[in-house]
Formats: sequence, structure tokens, C-alpha cells
Amino acid sequence: MDFTININNKSLVASKGETILEVMNRNGIRVPTLCHIKDALPTGACRMCVVEDNKTGKLITSCSFPAEPGMSILTHSPRVVESRKTIIELLLSNHPDDCLYCVRNKNCELQDLSSELHVTERRIRGIKNKANLDLSSASIVRDPEKCILCGRCVYVCEEVMGVACIDFINRGNKSIIGTAFHQGLNTSSCINCGQCIMVCPTGALTEKNHFAQIQEALNNPSKRVVVQYAPSITVSMAEELGMEPGVDINGILNAALRKVGFDHIFDSSFSADLTIMEESAELIHRIQNDGVLPMITSCCPGWVKYAEEFAPDFIPNLSSCKSPQQMMGAIIKSHFAAQENLRPEEIYSVSIMPCTAKKFEAQREEMTREGISDVDAVLTTRELARFLKLFGVDMFNIKPELVDSPLGFRSTAGKLFGASGGVMEAAIRTAYRTLTGKEMVEFQVPALRGFEGRKETKININGLELGVAVVNGMTNAKKLLDEIRAGKNDVHFIEIMACPGGCIGGGGQHIGTSDEQLRTRMQTLYRIDETERIKVSHKNPEIVELYKEFLGKPLGHKSHELLHTHYHQREVVK
Repeated sequence: MDFTININNKSLVASKGETILEVMNRNGIRVPTLCHIKDALPTGACRMCVVEDNKTGKLITSCSFPAEPGMSILTHSPRVVESRKTIIELLLSNHPDDCLYCVRNKNCELQDLSSELHVTERRIRGIKNKANLDLSSASIVRDPEKCILCGRCVYVCEEVMGVACIDFINRGNKSIIGTAFHQGLNTSSCINCGQCIMVCPTGALTEKNHFAQIQEALNNPSKRVVVQYAPSITVSMAEELGMEPGVDINGILNAALRKVGFDHIFDSSFSADLTIMEESAELIHRIQNDGVLPMITSCCPGWVKYAEEFAPDFIPNLSSCKSPQQMMGAIIKSHFAAQENLRPEEIYSVSIMPCTAKKFEAQREEMTREGISDVDAVLTTRELARFLKLFGVDMFNIKPELVDSPLGFRSTAGKLFGASGGVMEAAIRTAYRTLTGKEMVEFQVPALRGFEGRKETKININGLELGVAVVNGMTNAKKLLDEIRAGKNDVHFIEIMACPGGCIGGGGQHIGTSDEQLRTRMQTLYRIDETERIKVSHKNPEIVELYKEFLGKPLGHKSHELLHTHYHQREVVK
């Protein structure tokens, strides 16, 4: 049922069940929020979204107050503006005064609202927050002094990711957000996905920085410094640089990384193709030899850690394949090293990833050989933009260059890894060719494409009805796993990505990304798949050559030694 309400002396249509904030947003009227998350149950905790009800004279929270017929609202009356300004001043009264040193400087909602509301003097003085930095995690740094108790991280961690490693502790003015028993984040159930960072309005949550180590390696003449970048990076970095969303900066990125001083630049989409060769072979082997099914992808380190903690009964279902990041690292420090007459320890391997969990993955014991890590340091998309500025690279005045080869050429199947459903689609293309000896008539699998949290379909391959499922977001994954436990789902192959939309929505991407920008990134990957010629991993000539010269065959002895691993149950504080 629709009705009208009056906002700022204009009649607007509202629907039953809508909040005042939803009506305003739909009509282009902006009011500030700090605790609000779209589609989340509103709390009204921050009070920034208050509006004035002309009939009652009260200030009400627009995020939680339902629109009612005949309602008359003012969004920026003097009382409303003064209320918001006071809230900001109260938050600033005990907030650290280190904006110039904060990683979120110029990208901080508290800072923006201070400017917007003309907070130019300190009228309220409070005792500054005092707390220790939590540096225990391999991926995420917590600075409780900068926390404003908006609760966004708590919501995302519990409701979207299903992890709940952080929560409100204590009551009243003693309230804080922390982990169980005030332990370090590394002992909690955190899966390092970084979605908490994506919603944090301040610098209370950030990724662990590897700049110093990378700079040291770049300045060390005895080190050969190589870098790889994930499939999603070239289509997701545009916003971080101030470009139009979804622009593919592949060639520009190659040139920029050479200007920084990296000796070799590789595209992880190549190792995504390598992953598909191994993963599709593993799937076929399991199906034909009564192996553990359904097989579940292991490309996402956030999902892998979730399985180790919350679903250890599914660890046998995990593919033994390393992720593309780690496969590339392993090949670089073995085959590439031999070609360049280098010892593995003489190579410093950097990866650029959309994901904070990749920092955790890179330092896992399982990702080392004889004490040498496959990957030495990881930069997120956000960090890469700052790193390029540090070296004075002008991304708007640079000529595109090609990636290094070999270990750089890719198919479009490898590029699809950046979007939810892309791993599955790429694997199906190669599995179909292996089982039938023919290529698929239509390479695209529309049922596996899109932004939905869960997608399922069946693919007929020589009479085999291959049931496949794709999920992103760990709460969606939990529901599917529960169905499988209950015998209510008989899929053979599952792709799980921790972050909404897959890697294009990873915890290391541009902060403030909208749903529309995520869809634009996804469409760019699909457009690359439509327009380029080689669409299957098994036709990547450099992949073919790598197996011929070095690996032998998928699932062979050399492949198992370098490209496969194992996982184990983890005991953590929950």
C-alpha cells in the first residue's frame, strides 16, 4: 500500500514497511549515517540520521522509524543539524588526533562528517581512548582507540560471514568491541576475510602492511623481485585511482609495476588456468574412483579457514589444489628459478590480491617448501594504489605494456576467477573437454553468472548429470553445507567464495564500493570473456608448454609436489 509523506515541504510517495531513510534515499535526499548498513536490521545506535517530526517536535532516527501516512519531516532543521554536530563532537572528544598518520586519512567517514558539519573547534573535551594495537593477526590490524562503536563490523562478521569473532563487550560507557576473552585476533575464529575493514567508518580496522619488506627487497641487489596480480585487480583498481568503475587497466598496471622496479611481472590469471587443469582433473578422478564428493574449491583462503574451524567434517571434501596465488608462487620458485639460474631464496615474490586473507594464506606452513614460502609478501588493491603513489607513478600518463612471458599468458577462463561462479565455469569448460573430447558448444553458463548469493544448476556431460553449486558469503555456504549434511542436496562440485560477489568484492578492494560498482566489475570480466579468443584453460599455450617441459600431467608427481597441499582442523577461541 502506497501513501504520501511530507519531507522538507515536498510530498513523496512511501510504501508500507519502508523506513523514513529508505524513502529519502530513493528520492535523492541524503542524511548522514554511521551505524546503518543496507538491508541490515536497523539499530538507531549512532543517532546521526535523526530527522525532526513536525507534528511531535521530536527528533527520530530515520533508519529505524517507519514511514507513516501524513507524516511531516524536516531533514536539516537547525535542531537536527546541531544534534548531528554534537554527536560528531562527542565522538571526536575521545578519538585519537592522529589523522595525518592514519591509513584512512581522506577516506574516513568520521573525518568527512566533521567537515560536512563544520566542526572547526574543540567544544567538548574528553579522556582519550587508551588501548593496545592488536597486531597478532597475519592479515588484519585492530586499533580499538579509533573504534566509534557503530557495530557495522559486528553485523558483517556475524550476519554476512557467519563467523562472529568480534562482538560488543561490557555495558554502558564501558562498552567496547573485541574478541572473546580479550585475546588476540589470531586466536579468535577470524577467517581474515577483511569484510569488517570494508564497513569500518574509521581506521579501527586495517590490513597488515608489507610496504617496508617489499621496499627493502626492491633495494636489495641480491634479490630478484617478482610480482603477480590477481584476475580481479585490473578491473577493480579503477575506483581506487579515481577512474571510471570497471575500467580494465591491465596494460597500464604492467607498465606501472615496472616503473616501481619489479624485475618480472606475472598475471595470476595464468596460474588460475593452472588451477583449473589440476582441479578439473581432481574432480574427474574423484567421480570416476568413488572419491569424496562433493568436491569443494580451495581457492579462497577465507573459506578454507572457515572450513578448518566451523566445518572440519568437510575438510576431506576440499580440493587439494593450492590457490592460484600459491601455485604461481610455487612455479616461480621452482621452474622459473631454474630457468633463470636462481636459487629459490634469491627470489622475493610479491602478490597483489583483492583479499586480506591472502596475507594469512601466504604465511601458512603448508605453503612453504624447505622453509621457503611460495609467496613472501601480499599487497591489497588499496595498498597497491598507495604503493604506486609512494614511487611517484602517474597512472593517468603512462603507456600500456605487456605482462612478462612465460607465466603471463592467460585464457579468459582464468580471468573469470575474479567473479563468483568464475572458477566453476572455467572448471566445467575443461572437465567437459576432458570427458567428451569435444569443446562445449556454448562456453558461457548463464546459471552460474550474476550477483546472487547462491546459484545451482546441472550440466550434462556424456550422460553424467553433474550437479554444481556456487555460493558467496559464508552464511550462504553454511546453509548449503547443512543441506548436504542432512542429505537434502546431491551436488558434485561446489565453488565457495567468502566475499560478496567473489574476489571483485574482496576485503582488500576499494572502501566504499557500491553494489552497482561490483556489478560493473563483474560485467567487465564477462565482456573480456566474450571478446577474447582463448576461452579455455587447456588451450593456453603457456600452460600446455609448462606441462610438457616441467609438470608432466595434471595430478602427476611433480604437480602434487608443488601445486597441491592439505588442510587440518583448527581449535580457536569462539
